[in-house]
Amino acid sequence: MARIPRLLVKGEDTVYHIISRTALPGYVLGDVEKDYLLSLIKNLSGIFFVDVFGFCIMGNHFHLLVKMKAAEDYSNE
Repeated sequence: MARIPRLLVKGEDTVYHIISRTALPGYVLGDVEKDYLLSLIKNLSGIFFVDVFGFCIMGNHFHLLVKMKAAEDYSNE
């Protein structure tokens, strides 16, 4: 069954809960991989204009709570 389309209001910020889980067996994210993922989240959140409200990185998946900033707040410059 398809999901119900989200209500988007033009000009308002949007908050998303993001989850990603591996299909591999066991806990594949060790300390090194978790540190790398955290550095990626920090770096990319500045590039793509999001505020990270919270995150949880576990051995086989992670959660992010992010706010997407309105596109009208930024120019192409």
